[in-house]
Amino acid sequence: MSRRTLSMSTPRAAVRHRAGAVLLALAAALSLAGCDRQRSAESAAPASASMPAPPMGYGGAMKAQRASAPQAEIAASQSDEARQGSGETALQRFLAVRQDLNVEVPAEQLADAWGKVRDLCGTLKCELLSSSLLRETPQQPGNALLEMRVEPADVDKLLGGLAGVANVVSHTTTSEDKTSEVIDVEARIKNRTEFRDSLRVMLRDTVTKRTMADLLAIQRTLSDTQAELDAIATQRKVLAQQTSKQHIQIQFTPKRALVSGSDGYSPMAHALRNAGDVLAESVGALITFVAAALPWLLLVVLPVGWLVRVLWRRRRAKSA
Repeated sequence: MSRRTLSMSTPRAAVRHRAGAVLLALAAALSLAGCDRQRSAESAAPASASMPAPPMGYGGAMKAQRASAPQAEIAASQSDEARQGSGETALQRFLAVRQDLNVEVPAEQLADAWGKVRDLCGTLKCELLSSSLLRETPQQPGNALLEMRVEPADVDKLLGGLAGVANVVSHTTTSEDKTSEVIDVEARIKNRTEFRDSLRVMLRDTVTKRTMADLLAIQRTLSDTQAELDAIATQRKVLAQQTSKQHIQIQFTPKRALVSGSDGYSPMAHALRNAGDVLAESVGALITFVAAALPWLLLVVLPVGWLVRVLWRRRRAKSA
């Protein structure tokens, strides 16, 4: 009886041993699959893997979502600010602004108004380019001119001072976009500077063997490059001066009094007012004619008259 029991228990133990081995193999396969999934999830979302796992359940998920919402808003706002900053840098414009003004001043105050505006330019961030003054004479009215470059922050101060001494008749503002010229000049300066530095490195190089002709060619190219770089740098300074300051030109003219009769236009009154001018012009024309005809009278008319008189006397003597 014991032998049969032993022989029957032996197959059952073998079956159980095999089943346990199969279960262990399945568990190992499942654990390996879980590790692979976790690794793929970590590689797909490294930012989420670094954060602590939220608690399980609906309430925990809602709390984690509410906690991450401000961080997402902050990140979005920072990215918007970065985009806005880069957009402002890309859209920077270099404008050359010019203002032309024509002002009227009483004739006796023209020189004083011109001097006050010129002195005001000296107290501001203002560069006086040219100034001219022509005082009034009996033959022509007076006028004055001021041309200057002014910092944008002081333009209102200058125009306010001008409005206190003169009456602005016309004011024209124009602007010219110099952005493309500035970008082109800056790129040329960068390229020429790099080329000049490379030539200087070649001259200082004592390892490479070069002939005297090669050294002279490098030195000549370096001189030409430096001269070109200086010219481009001067052009950049001119562009900077045009775009950083406003060009303002002010033309001063004497104020004119407009007289209009209440009864309308009268030809007789107009003729009487202009009678003196017409008489003077007529006398002047007569004097001009006499001055022009007098030489011909002496050279042509008198000799011809004398000859005609002699011939007439001879003919008269023959007939008698």
